[in-house]
Amino acid sequence: MPDFRKGYLAAPDRYATMEYRRCGNSGLKLSALSLGMWHNFGNITPYVQMRDIVCTAFDHGITHFDLANNYGPEYGEAERNMGRLLRDYLRPYRDELVISTKAGYDMWPGPYGDHGSRKYLLASLDQSLERMGLDYVDIFYHHRMDSETPLEETMGALASAVEQGKALYVGLSRYDEPTLRRATVILDARHVPYVINQYRYNILERGIVDDGSLAASAELRRGVITFSPLAQGLLTSRYLDGVPADSRMAHDPRYLKRSALTPEVHARLVALDRIARDRGQTLAQMALSWQLHDPRVTSVLIGASRPGQILENLKALDGEEWSPEELASIDEAALGKVLEAEN
Repeated sequence: MPDFRKGYLAAPDRYATMEYRRCGNSGLKLSALSLGMWHNFGNITPYVQMRDIVCTAFDHGITHFDLANNYGPEYGEAERNMGRLLRDYLRPYRDELVISTKAGYDMWPGPYGDHGSRKYLLASLDQSLERMGLDYVDIFYHHRMDSETPLEETMGALASAVEQGKALYVGLSRYDEPTLRRATVILDARHVPYVINQYRYNILERGIVDDGSLAASAELRRGVITFSPLAQGLLTSRYLDGVPADSRMAHDPRYLKRSALTPEVHARLVALDRIARDRGQTLAQMALSWQLHDPRVTSVLIGASRPGQILENLKALDGEEWSPEELASIDEAALGKVLEAEN
């Protein structure tokens, strides 16, 4: 950990071990692991804790920091805290960082505070830049599809963000395969540097494989960045013996409810943990390694509530190569086939 009493100097060997992967056919590369600021960067987390997490990540080659306008709590607080971290510690390294934000979910009252209108997206981006003290973000995403707004209008707003110099690249989040293809046609016609798609994806939740979104992104030569790779903590050792009193499931059920840990899911986690231990990894490290073995995945967003979690997750980059037998075992355990065999 740096001695912050003397200011912050990034580790000189910060690029020694991280892998950097290209976003589709663009010139942009992302660190294989990126830091998501969905949790733990709002007004309920001490500032020094946020500082230690972010600087530990950067010291180990994590260069991409992912935000959204409504990350908090309260809305906007994660961006404000990122702005403070930039002012206090990271400003000299701005050109080494990829900072992304998004707009699409509710942000302020009234009819212009969410979804995908031009008015909302461009106003939200201006507010995000002001909160972070930036002239531009590296990636600006539309956060979700909006069936009420013409797709041409939403994509036009993304194009304007680039044309105005407020975003270098754009991305799409949670877009299904048909809408993704339509959006690509519109953005390509306007020569917009659209480089990446963001989706929820993990060993237990494989919707982007089933619905064709992952394959379409690869076909269209766009990158893919995934969030919730640990299923909000299920794919860790935390719940192998029940629900700990200090766990997210016990004290913050907004994102991970007790009902998610059914006996069937618990049995799957135990089976997956057995495979991880055979590989010399923790369950969390294996879950990250499993995603990163797929060349279609550009980067995996990790969250952290303390620096030690960053260091543990980084060990996923050191995992052994996957054998076909191990991948098949993962599928059997995750899809419940082990249970069927045992029953």
